[in-house]
Amino acid sequence: MTSPERLASFPRKHFAFLPTPIVEMPRLSKLLGGPRLFVKRDDQTGLAFGGNKTRKLEFLVGEAISQGCDCLITGGAAQSNHCRQTAAAAAASGLACHLALGGTAPEIPGGNLLLDGLLGATIHWGGPKRKGEDIPLIAEELRKAGKHPYIIPYGGSNPVGALGYVEAAREAASQFDELGLEPAALVFASSSGGTHAGLEVGARLFGLESRLVGVAIDKFEGEGPSLSERIKDIIERTWALLTPDPSSPPPNFAPILREDFLGKGYGVVGEAEREAIGLAAKTEGLLLDPVYSGRAFAGLLAMIRGGEFAAGDSVLFWHTGGSPALFPYAADLVSIPATGPH
Repeated sequence: MTSPERLASFPRKHFAFLPTPIVEMPRLSKLLGGPRLFVKRDDQTGLAFGGNKTRKLEFLVGEAISQGCDCLITGGAAQSNHCRQTAAAAAASGLACHLALGGTAPEIPGGNLLLDGLLGATIHWGGPKRKGEDIPLIAEELRKAGKHPYIIPYGGSNPVGALGYVEAAREAASQFDELGLEPAALVFASSSGGTHAGLEVGARLFGLESRLVGVAIDKFEGEGPSLSERIKDIIERTWALLTPDPSSPPPNFAPILREDFLGKGYGVVGEAEREAIGLAAKTEGLLLDPVYSGRAFAGLLAMIRGGEFAAGDSVLFWHTGGSPALFPYAADLVSIPATGPH
């Protein structure tokens, strides 16, 4: 069985609006003096305001259903895009959803948190723990109550979730062929590693020649593997899922992770993010979120201004979604300048 055939053999619950479009950004390209800029609109995947996690959840929920599970558990920060999409995927699949969120319950929920409640998720507040540290405890409580939980890791980032972006790489390669487009680079936010890993594997399997550039949005803290190490681990395990012959060693993957655009840390909006969000909105009508796509887009702007791309290059920004998080960050964004061509 070939790798594409193996990819098609995994359980999958289809709820994304695919393929997502690739759109040119001519006004911003002109303002910057090149390169030619495009955006892959994975903010338009269709599941509760969309986002990149929807692709992962198609495979994760597919596996949960195939295993006879009756509820999903995952975790993240209070404004987690992943948790919002997981809650929507659970609702669309007839499954209960439990979310382990960092922080404490606000008086009035907003943004993604408001949507979590509307979608029927049960919230478990974890205080300083914002990466799903309490998931095992919640799972054990549910099992004792006779439930059959399916655990989705932080960000949906494991080999099963990464299959969504293996498939996305095939989708993009096909679109590039149709458009006659050969991007020098694909730039995207890299956080829990699954999107990055899936694109790396998919690029290798489906002949995607563009340089893949992940922009880290969170500082590495504490013990355990770094983000680079986690990405490599997910790559190797995803590759093994699709090419399980032990006599065929994996290629030498060397994922690019840019950790020089971290600002003041996770979820802290600085001038770089503020400018990026304003430029995208005012030149192209494109909404970025303050935590992930805004920071990655700020990184792209810095790369362009630093001369990392030629004026004649084509560069694609892979939009991972997250626009509901704009609203809780209103106080950080009201000073966005009216910059751009008119």
